[in-house]
Amino acid sequence: MIGPTETMLIFAIILLLFGADKLPEMARSLGKAMGEFKKAQKEAEYELSERQYPKKVAEKGKADKIKRMAEELKIKTEGRTEDELLDEIQKELSKQAKEQNV
Repeated sequence: MIGPTETMLIFAIILLLFGADKLPEMARSLGKAMGEFKKAQKEAEYELSERQYPKKVAEKGKADKIKRMAEELKIKTEGRTEDELLDEIQKELSKQAKEQNV
């Protein structure tokens, strides 16, 4: 780690190299650069979350539709996975189609 002595030495060298007039300008430039970096980082995080959000919503919507359809067909949904519910829905619909054809 850099201690206080090293920090003062670095500051003194920068002061000698660039002069007292340039230091505020350099500090402003550094601050702007850090601000732009943070802004770009937030934008990237937002874009990533936007790409994942519709997928999560679609998955949740699909699960809700399956559950609703099973409940309409009077199939118990508690403790069952989506795949199990889909199998039961398919069996029930096949059974109803056979009854209508008879």
